[in-house]
Parts: sequence; C-alpha cells; structure tokens
Amino acid sequence: MNIKHQHFLITALPAQGHINPTLQLAKNLARAGAQVTFATTVYGISRIKNPPASIGLSFASFSDGYDDAESMKNRDFACFLSDVKCFGSKDLTKFIQASSNEGRPVTFAIYTVLLPWVAEVASEMNIHSALLAIQCATSFAIYHRYFNSHDGIYDEIREVDCSSISIKLPDLSLFQKEDLPTFLLPNDPFFASIVPFVHENIKILEQDSKACVLVNTFNELEEASIKAVHGMNLIPIGPLIPSAFCDGYDSSDKSVGGNLFDIPENDCLQWLDSKPERSVVYASFGSLLSLKKQGKMEILHGLKEAGRSYLLVLRADNEQEEDVKAVVENISSEEGMIVPWCSQMEVLCHRSIGCFLTHCGWNSTLESIVAGVPIVGCPHLSDQTTNAKLIEEVWGIGVRAKANEEGVVERAEIRRCLDIVMGGDERGEEIRRNSAKWSCMAIEAVKENGSSHNNFRNFLQNLE
Repeated sequence: MNIKHQHFLITALPAQGHINPTLQLAKNLARAGAQVTFATTVYGISRIKNPPASIGLSFASFSDGYDDAESMKNRDFACFLSDVKCFGSKDLTKFIQASSNEGRPVTFAIYTVLLPWVAEVASEMNIHSALLAIQCATSFAIYHRYFNSHDGIYDEIREVDCSSISIKLPDLSLFQKEDLPTFLLPNDPFFASIVPFVHENIKILEQDSKACVLVNTFNELEEASIKAVHGMNLIPIGPLIPSAFCDGYDSSDKSVGGNLFDIPENDCLQWLDSKPERSVVYASFGSLLSLKKQGKMEILHGLKEAGRSYLLVLRADNEQEEDVKAVVENISSEEGMIVPWCSQMEVLCHRSIGCFLTHCGWNSTLESIVAGVPIVGCPHLSDQTTNAKLIEEVWGIGVRAKANEEGVVERAEIRRCLDIVMGGDERGEEIRRNSAKWSCMAIEAVKENGSSHNNFRNFLQNLE
C-alpha cells in the first residue's frame, strides 16, 4: 500500500477531547506513509505543549477571531462556532491554495463534528473529505435519528415537552431523556449554538454519496449502533489511543502529544508504585468541566469516606475555594494525591488502579476500556450521559452514579458506587470480568488483522 502521494488535512477545535483522537489519527496516517497537516486555531496551536515530531506530520493554524489569551477571555460561546466558520474557512482555503502552489496539494480533508464547513471548503476545492466522529457510534446514530432527512425527528422535538423525548435504536434498549446527549434537548443552554452544526453535518453527509464517517470505536463494541445508521458509510478505526497502549507498533508512543495543560513534575506514577494492585481510585473529570464548590466537596469527602487510596485531578484553572483548600491541605500522602493534570493513559494502565471515577467523556471511556479499568460514571453534559448508559447497561463495565436534584453526586452515592465496583460481591466481580474482556477486544481490534486495523487499511486502499 503506497499512500506517500496523499496529503491529509485534519482539523479540530482546540479542546483536549477533540485534539486527542484527531492528533492520534494524524500520527497513525503519518506512520502509514502519508503527508499529514494537523490544523487547529491559532490560540489552540500556541497552547499545545511539546507537539509530536513524527515524520510526515506538520502543523498549521486557522483563525477563529480569538487569536490570543486576552481575546479568548471575551469569547461568547453562542457566537464562537459561527466565528470559527467565518474566519477558519478563509484561512483553510488559503492554506489549501498555498499547499498546491508548493507542490504538496491537499488530497483529503478530515474534520470533526462541529466543523462541517471544512467539508464545504474541501468540496469547493475538489477535495474529498470525511467526518471523524470523536464520540461513540451510538451518539452518532442518535444524531442521525434526530436529523436525517428521511424520518428524522428534529422538527417534532422542538415542539414537545422535553420530558417525553426518547430514542429507540435497533437491538439497543430505549434511550430516555437522561440518556441522550444533553445539547439535543431544547431546554439545554447549548441547544441553539450546537444543534445547527450537528444538523449541518448530517445534511452534508447525506448530499455526498462518496462521504464516509470514520468513527473512534471498534466493531465489536458498537456493532448494533453502527448497523443502525442506514445510507452512510461508517468506518470504525478506534480506539485512537497511543500505540504503546494498544497496537504495540511503537513502544515509544505513550502520549498523543497534544496536551493543552502542563503535567507537573511531581511523579504520581511513583506514588502509585507504592500502592497495592487494583487498590487506587483514579478520579478525573475532563478538560472542560468546571466543578462547582459543592461538587468538589462531595467528591473529596466521598473519596475519603470510601476508605480507599485515590489520585484526584483538580485542574489548576478551576478556582479552589477556601473550604476546598482546607480539605485538600489535610489530605495525607497515604490517603490520596491531588494533581492539576497527568498522563491519563499511563495512570489508567498502572497496576494499582482499580477504578476510574469519571465524567464519561468518550476519550476517557475508551481509555478506560483499553486499560481494563472499571468505571464509576458521573456524567454532566454532551454525550457523557449516553456513554454512561452504555457503560452500565450495555457493556457492564461500571455503574452510573445518581445525581441529586441539583445535579450533584453526593458523597454517600460516590461511596456506594465505589463499593460496588471495587467490592468483593458478584456484581463487582462481573464488572471486572467484563472490563478485562472488553480490554482484550479493544486491543485486538487495532492489532494486525483486527477489525479496526483492517477498516483503516481498506479506507486507505480505497483512496489510491
């Protein structure tokens, strides 16, 4: 397979959950022999710490109208995605033209869910494109059920009471309101700003008979959801995880290389070395969610009352209230360790980790699946609620914590869930067995002749 003549342009928004899978795909394509340009916003590029230096991989940026830290402070999310389209489409057009003039024309564009305009730019330049679905296939199937032109329910949804909304996908249990991506609900604060872009994605894919959707999942994990999307070519190529932890082709590839946060020098891995096998709770809630004071306090007290060692990520950009600081300062090194950020995949693969207390972002969910670590899910927004349902009810690799009326998971609930997942009763044993099973299947999928490996190879061969 010779793809040296291919030049992929891969675009992503400057959010950690968007950068991780897209940059890993860029590295995989470069490793296969292609030229790859990874592009995100000007400010996003400036924030990436130690970008990977892979042969064939280069970086570019496009403006979103907020090119420095000062302007980012005044960003209005309601206008942000429209601004990205306005400024970004002009810059990417210029980049594609310049690349052609330099003798390295872009031959294929790959974009993520909130950047459908990249497909329009590519089409205008006679370049084929593909959507990279960075959420699970089930979330994409739900979007397709909402927005497809044949029997989509989007127009109906806007007219009904949110409490009555549900989605049924073939061979899967019913997805109630609390299981759906939150921004699809008309009363969600992000409904007006995000839904038009997701809707546009579906329309663009329907209009292009050659379009395909690359999905960061694997056949065995979401076969029913993949089959549920009719009329579109879904190609599972995941998990998009650094090679050292899955396919093993490159033992030095232990990090995606696109961290937007500094990883401190204090070595949490050394601290984990001092702990017994499967005894530590790893707790992290992603790169976007800003925990409120009550939420932080319940997590801290819940971890303490569970009586298990824990490694907790509290981002430095999250303001630490005095009450929270007082609790943190009284934590002994024997009891727990708190860090502002860490190399998550290395932590999850450490022998001492017995459970992942998580927001259920898709990257974190996939990483936990690969590492074989059971999950306690505390979903808050977007697709996290869908992932939490799959974790508990479909794959059986964890439990979903129940939040109170204010959306806070209380300390007693955290302790209850940790006792289930890490305890010695039959349910805990079953969760651990399922976690080990799915870990093996995830790793096999990306190895030679695995389902995702073959899908990726066939995708590239069809471009020749």
